[in-house]
Amino acid sequence: MLWLNQLHAMSRLTERHREDELMDEPSLDVSEHARALAGLRRVNWWSRSAAIVCPALRPLAAKCSTERPLRLLDVACGGGDVTTAIARWSRLAGLPVRVSGCDISLTALEIARRRADSFGESIEFFQHDVLNQPLPAEFDVVMCSLFLHHLNEADAVRVLCSMAEATSHAVLINDLVRSRSGYLLAMLGTRLLSRSRIVHVDGPLSVAGAFTPHEALHLSEQAGLSGATISRHWPQRFLLTWRRS
Repeated sequence: MLWLNQLHAMSRLTERHREDELMDEPSLDVSEHARALAGLRRVNWWSRSAAIVCPALRPLAAKCSTERPLRLLDVACGGGDVTTAIARWSRLAGLPVRVSGCDISLTALEIARRRADSFGESIEFFQHDVLNQPLPAEFDVVMCSLFLHHLNEADAVRVLCSMAEATSHAVLINDLVRSRSGYLLAMLGTRLLSRSRIVHVDGPLSVAGAFTPHEALHLSEQAGLSGATISRHWPQRFLLTWRRS
């Protein structure tokens, strides 16, 4: 039945259809949450989420290297797999980057800390509700990965504004492209990479609720991020980049 419902939904992707995802449920069982985050970690590894962001950090880190490390914040970092991958890439590349991550979920943050520790990465993780609290204005780059599609349009604009206010250099948004091929990839990929029903349900829901690159640019204009650019990446991802002039 889930397959049939998802196939039907795939035919309606010309418009955005956002539904609350199971992983966003506050009462989600801790063990189910951890299992879903493990599945999402495999999805992020397969789709090379960190590799989408890392090249944009190299010139920014080079600018800061003579004085201090580049200060980066990963908003809504979840289980911290992308955050840790960026920290590890920066260290191996010899780039001075000080990485932090924040999330509303204490369960996710605990998993993120354990993952960073397992790779020997020193990352500050802290709890933060980005929808109701301003971000601390002490970062050079503020980014998020696979978070924007969780938000309605008004909240997306508010979060983009908050991210821009918290950064001295750049905002990076790595997210899904709403498309039929992306939806089909989500249906198949989540089943191949995870046994979590939450991942099976949320993956296609995420694509249905995602923005097109054109819509994402429109949101950035509404948030005052004039001059933002979009690059497309495999598989059905985009990276929105805004640099403070």
